[in-house]
Amino acid sequence: MLRLWTAIQSRLSTEDGASLVEYALLVALIAIVAIAAIILLGKNASSVLTDAGNSMAGS
Repeated sequence: MLRLWTAIQSRLSTEDGASLVEYALLVALIAIVAIAAIILLGKNASSVLTDAGNSMAGS
């Protein structure tokens, strides 16, 4: 884990400011997409599990 962190720091320290901004925007976009996917899949998973639980309780 420390090697990964060191590699990231060395990569970012050699880049200029514009590239750093591009990396930051890319990370932000990935985070937004991941959060949206978790929210959408979380609701669907909750619904499926609720239905399964209700069908088990009824039988």
